[in-house]
Amino acid sequence: MGLRPRADFAPKEYLRLNPDVAGSGIPPLMHYLTSGQGEGRSGQPRHATRPLPSCPLPRLRFDPGRPKARFALHAHIYYPDLWPEFATRFDEIGDGIDLYITLTWRGEETRWLADEITERFPRAFVTPVPNRGRDILPFLLLANAGAFDGYDALCKIHTKKSPHRDDGDQWRRHLIDGVLPATGLQERLQHFLADDAAAFWVADGQAYAARDWWGINRDKTGAVLRRVELDPLLDSLRFPAGSIYWMKPLMLGMIKALDLDAPMFEPEKGQVDGTLAHAVERAIGGLALAAGQEIRETAALMRPRRAGHSGAPALRAPSYVSAFYLPQFHPIAENDAWWGAGFTEWRGVVDAASAFPGHLQPLRPADLGYYDLRATEVMGDQAALARGAGIDAFCVYHYWFGGRRVLEQPLDRLLARPEIDFPFYLCWANESWRRNWDGLSGEVLLDQSYAPGFEAALVASALPYMRDPRYQRPDGRRPRFVIYRPEDMPAPEQNIARMRRAWAEAGIGPVELGAVSFHVSGKNAVDPDLFDFWVEMPPHGLVKSEDFLFGGSAGNLMGGAGPAPGFAGLIYDYRAIAARSLTPKYRDRLPPNTIAGIMPSWDNTARRGPRAHIAHGATPASFRKWLRGLCDGPLSQSYRGELFINAWNEWAEKAMLEPSTRFGRLYLDVLSETTAVREQHHDDRTSAHG
Repeated sequence: MGLRPRADFAPKEYLRLNPDVAGSGIPPLMHYLTSGQGEGRSGQPRHATRPLPSCPLPRLRFDPGRPKARFALHAHIYYPDLWPEFATRFDEIGDGIDLYITLTWRGEETRWLADEITERFPRAFVTPVPNRGRDILPFLLLANAGAFDGYDALCKIHTKKSPHRDDGDQWRRHLIDGVLPATGLQERLQHFLADDAAAFWVADGQAYAARDWWGINRDKTGAVLRRVELDPLLDSLRFPAGSIYWMKPLMLGMIKALDLDAPMFEPEKGQVDGTLAHAVERAIGGLALAAGQEIRETAALMRPRRAGHSGAPALRAPSYVSAFYLPQFHPIAENDAWWGAGFTEWRGVVDAASAFPGHLQPLRPADLGYYDLRATEVMGDQAALARGAGIDAFCVYHYWFGGRRVLEQPLDRLLARPEIDFPFYLCWANESWRRNWDGLSGEVLLDQSYAPGFEAALVASALPYMRDPRYQRPDGRRPRFVIYRPEDMPAPEQNIARMRRAWAEAGIGPVELGAVSFHVSGKNAVDPDLFDFWVEMPPHGLVKSEDFLFGGSAGNLMGGAGPAPGFAGLIYDYRAIAARSLTPKYRDRLPPNTIAGIMPSWDNTARRGPRAHIAHGATPASFRKWLRGLCDGPLSQSYRGELFINAWNEWAEKAMLEPSTRFGRLYLDVLSETTAVREQHHDDRTSAHG
């Protein structure tokens, strides 16, 4: 008939319960659809009713610095009788893969099996687990404990029998043979890693379109994806059927970010559909889709790819990467007076409340903690993380208000610590401070003025930093300086001329002067040629009314997943503005000497609470898709081939690359994939000229 049975129809069980059909020679599904269903015949699979003994959840924590192989494999053993088949396969693939084995607890027989496994594979990690969450929860227990961090790729398999299928054993062997061949595994893994568009690798025929295989899982799958703001992708995704596959680190990190734990999984009652485990199996396809990646089947994985096509290694990397840097995270007298003693923006970050189901707030720091930038060592740690991801410089905000400096302590202390390698240049944040934080409206707390002679005074305030050897000259000659709001200056052309003259008179020489392309016009128009370059700074100028999911003229487009009553802010689609940023129509409006910009996320709930502006769907996966789009196109037209990121550490606007407890280092890992191409090209050129 060309049809496949759903999970709640078991052909073998149907024939067992209906011996007349078995003797008729009519295929069981055909009989059920044409007559058996109307006759009330059962096709439900039979499951063992004997409950398994309980056992506590293992308490796991893995040392991230422990020695590791390049690859890892997790095998969940529910059916002990299939262990010999798996053991033979592990012997065939040989060394070079760390084994992690979970065993559904069945009592003493499980303890004996664990001893047998440990004797045969002494380096394997083996632990019993309770019978809950099928093969998914055991995998998550290990993943959430850090077991798989640091591997280049991870394989997930399990003892699949699929009693609802009459070809269950054959299907299992096909699934495993496809991803763990007895020969040629290393070659296939190299193809997988080199395939930039591949997120998962599955056996042939195992990338299913979810719309054809929802069963009763659609709503629950949407709820899973909503945990990382990706539920709009629900109807477009494909998923790896059978829950047997290889995955790359980004997918592992996104699965961990779902933040699922044991109590969320239903008690085991032999369900054939509709559980959280079934939903997670499908939801991971949405994670790949968000990243602009695919589920690659074995035959396609091994197929040669031409440059310019999906999976091709040719990727343009930025020549120089900058990230805006906020030196706010330390107490100052002004903030004490305005917001309370000891205030820093960490206070708002901690208190940020989720506005809608799945809203990724609060988002909290991980590796660096709630740092105080008066401890200059923190800046060295930040620079080390940034350097590892390929960031060349921090563009540090310079707060100068008519001669009054604020938030200057971190950089001033840095000048006294020459051993700390912190590459930077300045951006004059010439915007009044206001109580509502947007710089455009509300009570003025600190006014930005432009008194006669301000140009020379501003230049003088920057000189100590520009004379530091860590101050950056991206073109190799000129120190760089950026102005945030050039149109707010009273006479931009004359003001800039005076600044350049003041720098020359101070012995600095020519300065590479840039400006931010802001979304709101200032008082005085600026000729694009007045500056050496402009900085594209998303979301400025990118968000349009048609991008609003909530708060626009169309009202609430999020339905029941929208914010609770009382929310008066705006929610817009991160993926929509990312797509717009790549269009010729948008880019043609930018000055020709613009540095291409990108943002990892945007959400100022920590500052504005229920009046926040939120980019919905901003995750490391979505960031990867945008970044790849930039590198494949607009980056070629960017000033000097550079990339500008908004931002490194704007935690109160959730515009940051720094590690978080939810996403770990995923943003940095995504960026490093792109900048690694630059380093590879550099190494290739060095070898060619060596």
